Amino acid sequence: MTGGMMIPSLLAGIPLLGALASLPFRSDPEQLKRSCVTWAVLSLASIAGCANRIEVPTEGLLPLYLLPLAATISILGQPVHEQHRLSWLSTLVFLGIGLSVLSGPPLIAPLTVALLSALIAGLLYQHHSALWPRSWWGIGAYGFGALCAALSAAVGDPLSSLASLLACGVLLPLLPFHDGYLTALTRLPGSLPSFIVVLLPLVGLHLLAAAMPTVSDSVAWTVGFFALAGASYGAFKALAQSRVRLLLAYGSLSFFSIFWWFAAASRTATPRAALLVGTVGLATSGLMVAWQVVRTRYGDDVDPQAISGLATGMPQYAVLLSLLALAAMGLPPFGVFAGFMGLLLGSPFPSLAGLFVTLLAWLAASWYIMQMVQRLLFGIRRPELRYTDLLQAELASLLIVVLVLLALGLVPSTLFASEPAALGIPILGESFTWNR
Repeated sequence: MTGGMMIPSLLAGIPLLGALASLPFRSDPEQLKRSCVTWAVLSLASIAGCANRIEVPTEGLLPLYLLPLAATISILGQPVHEQHRLSWLSTLVFLGIGLSVLSGPPLIAPLTVALLSALIAGLLYQHHSALWPRSWWGIGAYGFGALCAALSAAVGDPLSSLASLLACGVLLPLLPFHDGYLTALTRLPGSLPSFIVVLLPLVGLHLLAAAMPTVSDSVAWTVGFFALAGASYGAFKALAQSRVRLLLAYGSLSFFSIFWWFAAASRTATPRAALLVGTVGLATSGLMVAWQVVRTRYGDDVDPQAISGLATGMPQYAVLLSLLALAAMGLPPFGVFAGFMGLLLGSPFPSLAGLFVTLLAWLAASWYIMQMVQRLLFGIRRPELRYTDLLQAELASLLIVVLVLLALGLVPSTLFASEPAALGIPILGESFTWNR
């Protein structure tokens, strides 16, 4: 095995080996969960140990660190239950595939992405319920993404770049290819939705870094148009949602669409872009884990309108949920704000009208996220509800998310870049370069 393949094989092999090593514990859900968390942490440690020998992609090293971190958070935040066994093992498998895409040779990345999309389509076919019926549009979106990813590896430019761009639109959701993303966040079982929301956008960003510089001006203009449409559509759809998972899905779609607008203008994917995409996914993941706490106590089909007054009975939960909401709203000093401001100040934007739309979508996020948190935490304390504060695993999972989002808002993103800035001043997670 060549040196160039050894490190990617090691990074991808550890979580895949962990999934195999955890199989003997299937009959004991508690031991299985402990084993899966351990292997996810080992995967994070392997990336830290091999960081100086990894070929740094255009978007930097941050996505490589975020994937095992998100896997750890997602598995840790789930309650111990036999119904979650498949999702814990699948999280490790998807983690291995994701690390293979991000660290492996560019030639095999499209085929690996095609495999990932096909596996998700298969899971969506298998998992549905009366509350969340099977969505053929969502399944078809990932089937289409798998086909486009495979096609991009089989043909030459410019068709290859266009096919890769379409696959990116499914993974890193862009209107009108967003149905698969919405379906994955609402139908996949257990820990998978809170991991998928980080995995798929970062994988899509990695493909986009190679595809976007080669597309024509007309294609870039079209992407920018759909990005602005998606930012507005996601924001207003989120305002109309009563189901929390759909609210979070549409809200993150709006933020990801804002990134697409910047990407269409700059034609590249930098560590600043990875900071925005990664922190939006991580904040959404944290909010989904926080909603899982409510579902664990009051049932999967609980009506959010029937839950209120959690702040008095669950103070630890209230504090962490409030901090997560501030981070997801894009307020300082958290990473979403740093990523947004980094792109806003460091990327060209073609029109003031587009800038107005993106800012309006950002302000709308503040409204619907705060409205959701206010409804859950405050209001009348209901005597029929059993208020049980966070368990140790739930507390650890949410606390890690908050601390990482805070750190990414304060640490210069150039630490994860391939080259340091020529002259940079670290401000809230970004290093802005000034020309002498």
